[in-house]
Amino acid sequence: MAREFSTVGVVGLGTMGAGIVEVFARNGIDVVAVEISEPALERGRVTLTGSTDRAVAKGKLAAADRDALHERVHFAVGLDALHSVDLVIEAVPEHLDLKQRIFAELDRVCRPETILATNTSSLSVTEISVATTRPNQVIGIHFFNPAPVMKLVEVVRTVVTAPEVVADVEALCARLGKVDVTINDRAGFIANALLFGYLNHAVGMFESHYATREDIDAAMKLGCGLPMGPLALMDLIGLDTAYEILDTMYRRGGRDRRHAPVPLLKQMVTAGLLGRKSGRGFYTYERPGSPVVVPDEATPLASAVALADGARAITKVGVVGSGTMATGIIEVFAKAGYEVVSVTRGAEKSAKVCEAVKTSLNKGVVRGKLAEADRDAALGRISWSAALDHLADVDLVVEAVVEELSVKKALFASLDEICKPGVVLATTTSSLPVIDVAMATHRPADVVGLHFFNPAPIMPLVEVVRTIRTSPETTATARAVCAALGKTAVVCGDRSGFIVNALLFPYLNDAVKMLEASYSTADDIDHAMKLGCGYPMGPFDLLDVVGLDVSLAIQRELYLELREPGFAPAPLLEHLVTAGYLGRKTRRGFRDHSHR
Repeated sequence: MAREFSTVGVVGLGTMGAGIVEVFARNGIDVVAVEISEPALERGRVTLTGSTDRAVAKGKLAAADRDALHERVHFAVGLDALHSVDLVIEAVPEHLDLKQRIFAELDRVCRPETILATNTSSLSVTEISVATTRPNQVIGIHFFNPAPVMKLVEVVRTVVTAPEVVADVEALCARLGKVDVTINDRAGFIANALLFGYLNHAVGMFESHYATREDIDAAMKLGCGLPMGPLALMDLIGLDTAYEILDTMYRRGGRDRRHAPVPLLKQMVTAGLLGRKSGRGFYTYERPGSPVVVPDEATPLASAVALADGARAITKVGVVGSGTMATGIIEVFAKAGYEVVSVTRGAEKSAKVCEAVKTSLNKGVVRGKLAEADRDAALGRISWSAALDHLADVDLVVEAVVEELSVKKALFASLDEICKPGVVLATTTSSLPVIDVAMATHRPADVVGLHFFNPAPIMPLVEVVRTIRTSPETTATARAVCAALGKTAVVCGDRSGFIVNALLFPYLNDAVKMLEASYSTADDIDHAMKLGCGYPMGPFDLLDVVGLDVSLAIQRELYLELREPGFAPAPLLEHLVTAGYLGRKTRRGFRDHSHR
């Protein structure tokens, strides 16, 4: 039988500590909430009151339950108040020497059987535990912010944590209504080890002026369904906290360069630009602590005039290709009122594409999202062809053929001969260099990447990829077309992976490496990212959907271009692809899908 915790102590009443106090008190457990001084204690009390009052206002907590919750909390200055609790959780700032001092003092104050826990998100639980005479009773209990809302708790055991301590804490998490993943003491644990490499990479993208902060954030929200963009998330976490976590992970985790904090991060911390809490980070906020972003000198002009400045008029569009992507793009343009010429390699393929477009449009009608008249008008705007010559009078060509450079270059050389001057030639490649395609023509200034996401009629994002030869007019035209399609365009340079894949796939690769090292299971890693970070899918669910072969190909491209050792494809990913385990499409990937 797991032991019963009737009284719990919480040390440190910042946002995290106050949230942990609320979690315990909500679940009928008496809490001794401790701070270093009366003013700090009062701030903690205000934080707890604000949180519970908001919950009442939103109808998520009854007023009587709120009052009962507050009665369970005893506020005190100094660690001596914790002499009779069953468990203590420390939630002070991420400094090892500070935590070690607190644990040495807790060891002296608390009863011999009391479990001592740290909420650290990146420091070594083992190094904290050795400050006590009871390291076998020290454990990591890492809650996620905001603790009352986030379901995940990482339970971190050291090599000497007693098995019964682990079992007792796991049972406690279940009592609190949390999902726990139990793991060993390693830099960053699961969630931060996967999250912060990605966040640091996004800061590097911004630092190098590869894309704007707005475009980086929009790309990850709209392209991956993430609840927040990486730079807005950094502002929420606090740039000083993020810096400390990255620095710790770099020093403790094998000195992976991708965890070495990007120089800009240290500069911003030194300048006091800490994110929301200081009112200014990557974005500017209404006031310190406010979530409301206000315009600043870096905010782009959102006017349609500015967007279309220098853009060419587009009325007729050619789409080359017969796959899923081509079919979706044809539908998107036709529904938006453009005349569309679909070109495939033969009448049979044209008939197939035509049927697929009709089926998709009919589904829209059945679901009430499209009027029958609009469906008929859209179909009436499309002409079907098997000859590239029929693109002689279009204003824009969108290529969506197979991801092979030789095929695309040959196609663009033909388009160069056939199309009239001034036509924008766009490639939908998701991984190949756009400049290679552009240089197959005599008009590289007119060539741009238009990377739609699958399924094109639904996904709101398009990456507009400009090469060093793309003209400003071509980029402006691409952005104006995206706006006319009702899509959000993000502009970036011609680098492998663009924004989304360059940030997404190294994170997925890191998850595979974590599994390969037997640090955790695929299920626990997926739980950690979904419940701890609010991701719509865990990395292994996503890899099986995308296809392991596709993922490996993209990761290889990134590694070849960036030559970053941390980007080398995980051997396990290569082995699964070699074995033919490609994900859902072969019914076997990281999971067995044969019975689903």
